[in-house]
Amino acid sequence: MAHVLGVDIGGSGVKAAPVDTSTGEMIAERQKFDTPQPSTPEAVTEVVQKLVAAFSWTGPAGITFPGVVAGGVIQTAANLDHSWIGVDAVKAFGTASKLPVTVLNDADAAGIAEVAFGAGQGVGGTVLLLTLGTGIGSALFTDGKLVPNTEFGHIQIRGKDAERRASEHAREEHGLSWGVWADRVDEYLTHMEALLSPDLIIIGGGVSRKSDKFLPRITGLRAEIVPAKMLNDAGIIGAAMAVERG
Repeated sequence: MAHVLGVDIGGSGVKAAPVDTSTGEMIAERQKFDTPQPSTPEAVTEVVQKLVAAFSWTGPAGITFPGVVAGGVIQTAANLDHSWIGVDAVKAFGTASKLPVTVLNDADAAGIAEVAFGAGQGVGGTVLLLTLGTGIGSALFTDGKLVPNTEFGHIQIRGKDAERRASEHAREEHGLSWGVWADRVDEYLTHMEALLSPDLIIIGGGVSRKSDKFLPRITGLRAEIVPAKMLNDAGIIGAAMAVERG
């Protein structure tokens, strides 16, 4: 099962591409649609259907979701319509796409890709991947094994969810300079280091393309901190890989 369609659902966009899971490479140019508003199950599954059709895909698909996914059922939906909560996503996406699907948390998918083929490849100990985008997603690994659905974007910093202060969306919404925003990210990462003592922190999500603007300003951490090698494609690649992981 070397070729699998990876679909990455985010708060602002839904993107997909077929992936060679043996190399972690996309084998066609990715396609992207805006996340529908309101982002109800019906509307989002329709977008996934369009992406499946765009590639004329008939094989298996891995699909990410920005929230806790337990046994294929959506438990939280902080950045999508709350009507998702309680939905059997495997059934919903499988029925809409007529494909065998695997559904998992979006940051977990990005982490799977980065640990297998990216910035976390061959790294032992504790690896923490954080995606800074519409919210903050997290994926935690110990010696290459995933601890699923961590959702560390919702820890409290100064009385607010961390993602309301330190996500890319927060930077754009409040018109923050890179320096001011980097200070917020630094504060958040200091909290995460105190909680988890990671050996490596990988920064993913859309803002990873601009890591030179803020990572050099992050100081005082014991852990090594690096941008994701796959940048914002890690979710697509990890979604496809999750199909084979079962």
